[in-house]
Amino acid sequence: MFSIQKFFSQDAKFFEMLEKSASEARASALLLIDLLKDRRQANPLDQFALSRSKDKRITEQIREELVSTFVTGMEREDIDALAYALYRIPKTVEKFAERYNLAPKLVQDVDFSAQMQLIDRATATLCDMVGHLRKMPPLEVMKELRDKLQAVESEADNVIIRLLGEVYNGRFEPIQAMFVRDLYDLLEKIIDRCRDVGNVISHIALKNA
Repeated sequence: MFSIQKFFSQDAKFFEMLEKSASEARASALLLIDLLKDRRQANPLDQFALSRSKDKRITEQIREELVSTFVTGMEREDIDALAYALYRIPKTVEKFAERYNLAPKLVQDVDFSAQMQLIDRATATLCDMVGHLRKMPPLEVMKELRDKLQAVESEADNVIIRLLGEVYNGRFEPIQAMFVRDLYDLLEKIIDRCRDVGNVISHIALKNA
């Protein structure tokens, strides 16, 4: 097998951009945590739009570089797939923030903490995984991080079942129930997006082991 460290010495720019993209995904999750601390009124969404826009630009830059770079250490399709998977996280976060801002008073007493803790863990883990790509550690290291992401997803599945049970058991008024269900689903989708990133990275690590 070739040494990916040597082969990738010329492609530090891709690592750099992917790491920046992962950081934007993480930053958008932290913005969301702050958003949910104040349920009394709508909050400005500028920061969410900015985070998503910055990540979109990074994705575009990666694609531009892929066109102009003759040789890459990873397959071009893998780089593009990872960039796109990362971008979908702040995009989904922004969608949640937009939806939440429609009627924050409807969810003043709704507890999102369980899902937010899982999103916090998931985005931190995927940042670690992207950061490791630069040195491509042994498969065991990537497998351990992937397992952490899968554990988060498993917990998230249990959490959403419990939360949906509360929705369907009459805790909320009909309109509120629809709104809460929509928000729960979007938070679940953010965790799924993190899992997708982990799957792409695991695929890359396995191919380049």
